[in-house]
Amino acid sequence: MSKVPAPLLGGVPLGGGTVSVMGILNVTPDSFSDGGLWFEHRDAVSQGLRLADQGALIIDVGGESTRPGAARIDIEEEWLRVGGVIHKLAARGLRVSVDTVNAEVARRATVEGACLINDVSGGMFDPDIVPVAAEADVPMVVQHWRGFPSDPNLDTDYTDVVEDVMAETSNQIARVVAAGLCLTQVIADPGLGFAQTMADSWAIVDRLESFTQLGLPVLVGASRKRFISTRFPGDVERGTLETTRRAVQAGAWGVRVHDVEAHVRLIEELS
Repeated sequence: MSKVPAPLLGGVPLGGGTVSVMGILNVTPDSFSDGGLWFEHRDAVSQGLRLADQGALIIDVGGESTRPGAARIDIEEEWLRVGGVIHKLAARGLRVSVDTVNAEVARRATVEGACLINDVSGGMFDPDIVPVAAEADVPMVVQHWRGFPSDPNLDTDYTDVVEDVMAETSNQIARVVAAGLCLTQVIADPGLGFAQTMADSWAIVDRLESFTQLGLPVLVGASRKRFISTRFPGDVERGTLETTRRAVQAGAWGVRVHDVEAHVRLIEELS
């Protein structure tokens, strides 16, 4: 596939030729790394501004944890958590992404100023999210998906994890394009840690070039995930930085991280 241009935010290409940093802002009580830290709106807005000051191109606001064992919440509760935060950050001129699998939350978020939809289900959980992105003319992250990590029957079997995840993600992308999304609005994500063993996740990191060679912008989300500890026991931050190094070397479009400042610094050193 020939290279697809980076998606636009408000008519401006994302990234500017370097790896973009997406700062994670979990407005949740139960996320695996920072649950509860930014649950109050005032604290969440302050953290979002801080991430932007540290160099995050996009602030990714999520209201529902997808960690293994996390309880699902209803749409109104999710919106209560994220709506005001998205509105206030967008009003301050920040580029805001909404991290959701629900079409109605995504729709409301774009009305409040979100300019990117990050759907960990890649349009599989709620297919109505695709026309929301198309009608709002915003990019959408299409992540590899086999189900929520809390699903006890989640299929984690692969013949070749890299080839299989690439093929399944490509099929998801074909579905969202058939549903009305332009290919230039798509950002692909291999879904590290989702329906993958720890060894599988590292296998994908080791072969990230296979994903970037598809020609689409690729987002890598490895920050502080459990698989990191198998190679970096006791030092998930150093391990996360190593995945960012690999992402830069592979030509990824962006990385989604908690510790924005360290990753911006590393990307600048490698550029």
